[in-house]
Amino acid sequence: MSEIIWPERYTPGTTDNFVSNEIIVAGLTVATVWLCLSNTAAWPTYYSNVSDIRFHDAGPELHLGARFQFTTFGFLVEAEVMEYEPPADNKPARLAWHGWIDGSAETALNAYHAWLLEDLFGGRVRILTQESQIGKPAQEMARTKPNPMLNAHQEWIEGLANALAKLAHS
Repeated sequence: MSEIIWPERYTPGTTDNFVSNEIIVAGLTVATVWLCLSNTAAWPTYYSNVSDIRFHDAGPELHLGARFQFTTFGFLVEAEVMEYEPPADNKPARLAWHGWIDGSAETALNAYHAWLLEDLFGGRVRILTQESQIGKPAQEMARTKPNPMLNAHQEWIEGLANALAKLAHS
């Protein structure tokens, strides 16, 4: 299976917090999942930990270089899309953004949040999201059990899959 492509600074195992969430779902395709994931207006309909999504340029569709902000975990996060590869030619779709919260040494956070969507044999799709974080808030999340980022991202991928499954059956 394919893997996330990491900028060196965010290599898992070298940062303050890292989470990985994955599901494999029958009856969906990468193309369908991509349409819902790349449209940020849809995010709050299936993920409760995101709000106030605003773009510095054209939106709500993500694109390479898109600058946007959103609120998650009570923090306003600035973000820029660093990788944007829609599904094509049986290659996995890839989406990733650098997110950051400016602040003091105690409150600043930098993160790289990546998605990989892959069609699998038998009419199944793999939805993988991983995030690697640097900063004191990341250290605090990593010490919290269960890790709140792990739980939130699981809600995100399951909500995405469930919303699309409901659409497919309606």
